Amino acid sequence: MQICFRSWGLFVFLCILSPLLGHAQQRSPALRPNILWVTSEDNGPEIGCYGDEYADTPHIDGLAARGLRYTNCWSNAPVCAPARTTIISGMYPTSLGAQHMRSQVNLPEVCRLYPEYFHDLGYYCTNNSKEDYNLFTPKDLWDESSNKAHWRNRKSGQPFFAVFNFTISHESKLRTRPHKAIHSAEDVVVPPYHPDTPEVRQDWAQYYDRITEMDQQVGRVLEQLKEDGLEGDTIVFYYGDHGSGMPRGKRWLYQSGLHVPLVVHVPERFQSLVAEQYTEGGQSDRLVSFVDLMPTVLSLAGTRPPAHLQGNAFLGPYATEPQPYIYGFRDRMDERYDLSRAVRDEQYLYIRNFNPHRPQGAYLDYMFQTPTTQVWKRMFDAGELNEAQSVFWSPKPAEELFDITQDPYQIHNLADSAEHAETLVRMREANRDWMVKIRDVGLIPEGELRERVGEDNAPYDLGHDADRYDVSALYEIADLATRPTDGDISELQKRMVTPDSSSRYWVACGLLIRATQDRQRDEAVKLARGMASDPSPYARSLACETLARFGSKVDRLVALKALLRIAEPSDSGTLAAMTALNSLDWCSPSREEIGNAIGSISDTNSQLSPRYRSYLPNLVKRIESIAD
Repeated sequence: MQICFRSWGLFVFLCILSPLLGHAQQRSPALRPNILWVTSEDNGPEIGCYGDEYADTPHIDGLAARGLRYTNCWSNAPVCAPARTTIISGMYPTSLGAQHMRSQVNLPEVCRLYPEYFHDLGYYCTNNSKEDYNLFTPKDLWDESSNKAHWRNRKSGQPFFAVFNFTISHESKLRTRPHKAIHSAEDVVVPPYHPDTPEVRQDWAQYYDRITEMDQQVGRVLEQLKEDGLEGDTIVFYYGDHGSGMPRGKRWLYQSGLHVPLVVHVPERFQSLVAEQYTEGGQSDRLVSFVDLMPTVLSLAGTRPPAHLQGNAFLGPYATEPQPYIYGFRDRMDERYDLSRAVRDEQYLYIRNFNPHRPQGAYLDYMFQTPTTQVWKRMFDAGELNEAQSVFWSPKPAEELFDITQDPYQIHNLADSAEHAETLVRMREANRDWMVKIRDVGLIPEGELRERVGEDNAPYDLGHDADRYDVSALYEIADLATRPTDGDISELQKRMVTPDSSSRYWVACGLLIRATQDRQRDEAVKLARGMASDPSPYARSLACETLARFGSKVDRLVALKALLRIAEPSDSGTLAAMTALNSLDWCSPSREEIGNAIGSISDTNSQLSPRYRSYLPNLVKRIESIAD
């Protein structure tokens, strides 16, 4: 009877318990938390819990109500692939040489990607579903990476690290037509840097519509977690991957491009891990960024972050003290070369533009598919914009400084303000110190960096070899070249004969900038003639651009022919050809000047990753379209 009673009692116990278990075989042990990352593409903090009354995001708002909302989170890069590279590596891509959009480089041996660390801890790691890293990654990086990847596929009792990435809010989705409206375009608040037109209002309204749809997808994943009885075992992160897909958001180093939502929910059973770092339903004003995510989740899993990581844990037993600054970077965006760095503290945002001769709104094929971009540029060309709306289409200042507490849209540049002179110097030095500390290899032209490193090696290793890369010296010449002062062209001339080709590239850039800004233009053109046969195609391209735009008729004829020769990738390589075509575009060549040469340029023999495949054709199409 006793045996029967016990058997019957066990049967009743299991009957009561089984509905509560859901996927019982998947329940995690108490030792380590499950970690769930829910991410969305191309959206900033235009979300209800961040105070946006136009937004409709009940599921993310609900997560924030029982979690912690970070008010000062940056994505480090304002575009997807470099941002994802930062997250997966815990390193600044500018240190890895992986900062250019959809580039692909090798990792150094010292670096591992976060799923590798979590595999070592016994986690089942899944990614649903986009990867898009600027790195060569191990084939077994994820247990599953597909649109079917799910924690439900793990072994019994195995902790999981699951990523769900939603693309419904992507840039491409806010311009698809026809579209069933959720938000009224009449109620949109148009930022002051955009013109207030029907096209702009439609795009902004549709952006918010997509955020609402994205929020519903977030809600479904959170509901699955609840159905499986795993809410109490799982730390949940929600974040956007960078700013909105609207022009001047995504791709740019303003708050509109870098500021993202980040909400973290730590269930009660794991709140001892976060002690005073976490307040349920609260907010944190700590400065955090994507480079901090990897050390943070390792800390939450009870593992001390490796010393080589460049971020700081902000939760868990290995959390550090808050940092005074966070950093951002912008380099090549698809087919367009650029180089800017950003740093912000609690009040100020500083941007250092190393290509001040180029406007923010350089023609980018993908961006110009958005109706807002098209109407914005048409109105600029017609002289119909005010000063704040015109800045995007004009050459950049070398330095930008904004008080983001008083100027949330960053339209009042304080870099020339005597009142803010000390702040400008402090922020400038913070940016320089960061670039030197992480040994930013972005100061080396992309193609030259690949040539110096070779196919099988990592740019990081070159960057961290003091004998091969003097980052301080290269920063000094880049700073001199791109932040011109009256009468300093003689300093550039002294550096024209340096054996370092990257330094000569910056000299050529400095000459172009001075000619563009009409600072000692005649002298700049004269010196550019001396660099028009430079052995480096990167320096040579900029020197030839200076001659074609500001030199004599003979200079222009010779320079355009030289640029067309460099633009042939079978001779110069894909990245040198891209550099030359970028310069050729700014020369506005006529059909007579370029003949049929431009149309014959192709990249069929490129040794680079297919990720580069569209860039040369886009540049060729652009130049042909403006040739008269």
